[in-house]
Amino acid sequence: MTSTGRDERTHVPPPRGPRDDGPALLAEVLPAAAETAETFEDPADARLFPEEEALIAKAVDKRRREFTTARHCARQALARLGLPPAPLVHGERGAPTWPAGVVGSMTHCDGYRAAAVARRADLASLGIDAEPHGPLPEGVYESVTLPAERRHLGGLAALRPDVHWDRLLFSAKESVYKTWFPLTGAWLDFEEAHLEFEAASGGAARGTFAARLLVSRDDPEGRALTGFQGRWLVRDGLVVTAIAYPPAA
Repeated sequence: MTSTGRDERTHVPPPRGPRDDGPALLAEVLPAAAETAETFEDPADARLFPEEEALIAKAVDKRRREFTTARHCARQALARLGLPPAPLVHGERGAPTWPAGVVGSMTHCDGYRAAAVARRADLASLGIDAEPHGPLPEGVYESVTLPAERRHLGGLAALRPDVHWDRLLFSAKESVYKTWFPLTGAWLDFEEAHLEFEAASGGAARGTFAARLLVSRDDPEGRALTGFQGRWLVRDGLVVTAIAYPPAA
């Protein structure tokens, strides 16, 4: 379960300027222990380290801009932890490597790039994902959902037809994988996690979700990984999901 090569994202308008009319999206779905940075544009001053340049030497312009700006956000977030700029290269299965003692996650889609980081003493892992708030491409929904999830989303759609629950589930499963992989180093298929959502009362499209893992693994601290708790938000034409997995007590 990973966004690399798997998700044909629908189109949303080109990147916009920074928001100045409300709080950051990620700050609403992550705890205070996580430092975040996000942007709706590709800053002209975003730069890569030579090690990162080598990873996208043959990339098309769209991929280059996504890669560069996501790492620009990551370095901004790391600076808020008091850490200096550092190259963020690919590790196992293409997951980004982070400075010692740090956990993090990056995401990008049309019109949005973001990153979140935390000290490992505060969070054992975290995962974020952003998607355009629109229906999934034809044929994707059935391949990323379980029958019980489809029934669950059908009931939610009757209550909140303004939310594209299929896209929300896809995003949440991406966040699940991004949280899971640093803890286990193992692949997790879309059908190996069962998700349920709750919507907050009131008019805002936001809420929580619970992911029940259908495979058995332990985290690095020896705790059985049975599931994750996350939060979601729909705003500005985007779906944003996040999971913050706490360290052992």
